[in-house]
Amino acid sequence: MKILILSASTGGGHMKASNAVKEYFEENNIEVNVVDTLKYISPLLNKTVTEGYEYLIKKMPNIYKMIYESANNKIINRLIFGINSIVSRKLIPLINEYEPDVIVTTHPFPNEMVSKLKHIGKVDVPAVCIMTDYAPHRTWLTKNIDAYIVANEDMMKSMAEMGVDKNIIYPFGIPIEGGFYTKRDQNILLKQMGFNLNIPTVLVMAGSFGVENIVSIYKDLLKIELDFQIIVITGKNAKLYDTIESIVYGEEKKVYKYAKFPFDIKLLKYVNKLNDFRKIFNLPENENIDLKSKIYYKDTRIIYFTDEVHKYMYVADLIITKPGGLTITEALACNLPMAIFDAIPGQEEENADFLVDNNMAVRLNKNTAADTIKDLLKNKKKLKFMKHSCETFDKSESLKNILNFLLSLPK
Repeated sequence: MKILILSASTGGGHMKASNAVKEYFEENNIEVNVVDTLKYISPLLNKTVTEGYEYLIKKMPNIYKMIYESANNKIINRLIFGINSIVSRKLIPLINEYEPDVIVTTHPFPNEMVSKLKHIGKVDVPAVCIMTDYAPHRTWLTKNIDAYIVANEDMMKSMAEMGVDKNIIYPFGIPIEGGFYTKRDQNILLKQMGFNLNIPTVLVMAGSFGVENIVSIYKDLLKIELDFQIIVITGKNAKLYDTIESIVYGEEKKVYKYAKFPFDIKLLKYVNKLNDFRKIFNLPENENIDLKSKIYYKDTRIIYFTDEVHKYMYVADLIITKPGGLTITEALACNLPMAIFDAIPGQEEENADFLVDNNMAVRLNKNTAADTIKDLLKNKKKLKFMKHSCETFDKSESLKNILNFLLSLPK
């Protein structure tokens, strides 16, 4: 069996889902080819679309929200479909050369292109769309698609109301790497990775964009008068890594400057409890020192890039993250409660709604983030309930179910 997966790199989730399918299928002796559709059609088109997407969500989120909501209108959606149809013929040489038994799409653009090619008789094999968010949007929905694989059961009703035959919707879940479903003992991992077993662990994941909001959240965590440790995964965001590092080690150097003996950063949190800092460290009376008395220093590990995100999720008690479809699917697989921030207007807001409505996440408000996290870490009963809700949302058989379904399709 040969599978052609057509995706696009606007955001990281679509390609990650495609590669998760590819890895699992190849382990089961299925031939798979993943193609970044826009890049294949035109590198210039790909650059324009991906950079335009990044610019809108970073600099003009309200405009992006307006476009997203407009695209959910039938008339506007048909216009977008028409534009995609124009370039769909450029995929014909790829499809004819590869001769797939099934075409899988993980992005709305190639999904519409395949729909058009099936309509004009240029494609005659089954087409299956894997949706990578937790709520439907009309840009995903089109004619001539043989099946939709979706993130959850709630989407089936919404999609049926939008005109999709309920019998071709399968709530198998969003595909992710199998390592996230390999259950691990938290205490063993904590010990192996050099973390403290006796205090909570908060994981902060930055996503692809932004520095200021992550820095603000990290500073908020330092204001919480509770004992916990922090992991910050910055991804390949060098600016963010350097900024967080300067906060962590900048404070250490500040105390080293005045201390008369070696001082471990792990002890810094106790500085706030000392009544006479100057006298203990023999500091000059006129020295102007910002002790930041409201800061409670936390052991922090900064990770620039890792292919072992699942391990960090399994050691954590709570993750603070943007609600991207793949990231929250990975957290759910690890049964990890979430605190959601900085949702992109549109699909990520809808993802956040799903998580909050199903008691798997809380939202972080810019002005009350520290209080929300503090209350959650103190309320072990609520945190345990959220973890149980994540466990109940079990999509661990997603890849297996997708493979079995594709194998069952008529040849």
